[in-house]
Amino acid sequence: MLMRERQKLAASIAMVQALEKEIADAPEFMELAEGDAALLADLQSSLARSADQAQKAELAALLSGEADGNDCYVQINAGEGGTESQDWASILRRMYVRWAEKRGYSVEELDEREGEEAGIKSATVQIKGENAYGWLKSETGVHRLVRISPYDSSARRHTSFSSVSVTPVIDDKIEIEINPSDVRTDTFRASGAGGQHINRTDSAVRLTHIPTNTVVQCQMGRSQHQNRDEAWKMLRSKLYELELQKRKSVADAQYADKSAIGFGHQIRSYVLQPYQMVKDLRTDVETSDTGGVLDGDIDRFLSASLAASVARDETS
Repeated sequence: MLMRERQKLAASIAMVQALEKEIADAPEFMELAEGDAALLADLQSSLARSADQAQKAELAALLSGEADGNDCYVQINAGEGGTESQDWASILRRMYVRWAEKRGYSVEELDEREGEEAGIKSATVQIKGENAYGWLKSETGVHRLVRISPYDSSARRHTSFSSVSVTPVIDDKIEIEINPSDVRTDTFRASGAGGQHINRTDSAVRLTHIPTNTVVQCQMGRSQHQNRDEAWKMLRSKLYELELQKRKSVADAQYADKSAIGFGHQIRSYVLQPYQMVKDLRTDVETSDTGGVLDGDIDRFLSASLAASVARDETS
């Protein structure tokens, strides 16, 4: 734990020193590039990249919550709408996986329930990387898609919903006490990919925390023991998130009723037809680059949500 913190601080110091050197050297490079349009353009591009890096570093410095630096679980559930919503859920999962890969984070699939025809009914992935939870925590909510359905022979426009829940992986710095007698354990046969063993044995594990009716499950491990350990980690994560909500006295209506994945609950709208637009309904940040967003380019939304949440905390 101390080594990880040391590496984080060393990287931050190195980045600041590199930015300071680039800014200090800029006037000299401008003199050398005087009259050379190509060199001036390169210098301008370099300074623009540095400004963008400094802005991101400033936002990252705002990730001061006790779990912001941790890895996280991302759980996605398809709303009502059958195949169309299940396909949308799989698109969302890919979006977060691509975002993580672009940042150099690693992704581990923990659970998946496949759709009948396409897509997924639900899935849980663990994203491992510095500040993974801090960046993604604002993604919790309902995401709305409008498009011409590829599953509709009449090529009609459909509206689909899927919910996203992001919770931190709890490390040793955070204590969460769970009474084992409050937890019901169920085992069942895993489904989906994984070879013959995963489908022949009751290796999948589902845990239900009875006092809060919190349910987690894991089935992607090779053994029941492995799935049980991971499920307990996921349960601690969920209960920690509930405790955070109690501390802040914020009732999360989006997840009070799992059936309410629909109009009135969405945090972001992705419109592919009749025009191209992704808009965050909390910050009003929007872009017409729908392809880029669905390929994981969501930093503009994450940054705006982080800045807005910090501003709310300062005024509260």
